[in-house]
Amino acid sequence: MNKATSRVEGQALIVERIFNAPRELVWEAWTKPEHVSRWWGHDGMPLHACEIDLREGGTYRYVQLGPDGTEFPFIGTYREIVKPERLNYTNDFFDITPFNEHESVIFDTFEQLEGDKTKLTMRTEYVSAEALQGSLTSGAEQGAIAFMSPHNRSH
Repeated sequence: MNKATSRVEGQALIVERIFNAPRELVWEAWTKPEHVSRWWGHDGMPLHACEIDLREGGTYRYVQLGPDGTEFPFIGTYREIVKPERLNYTNDFFDITPFNEHESVIFDTFEQLEGDKTKLTMRTEYVSAEALQGSLTSGAEQGAIAFMSPHNRSH
């Protein structure tokens, strides 16, 4: 699986990808600002700001910068951190209506596979079927796939 795949289960969007790297390395790339800022972003919208306080109760704030200078912030709070196995955190689009009306909850699992490979599963749970559909309509599925795909480079 060189490219991310996705599916919908109930009120959740699930995106998976197998990385040709050990779990600890994938964890570092997923949780350290100096690494996240290099790969986050797609469609000509690089990550403009990246703040990560990786602790239970800590927060993160990512801001994508659109071609016209518009900022698109993503914020959330870490609920559970089990290094390098799993993360649980909230996601809110801050000031982007209607997506800021309900936060989603994300569960990331990092599974070590044979041959120093890692399967990363990102499960985003929405408060309602309508919230999930709104997110899908806005391009969340394509965005998540782009974030986790090897061709993605914002810098």
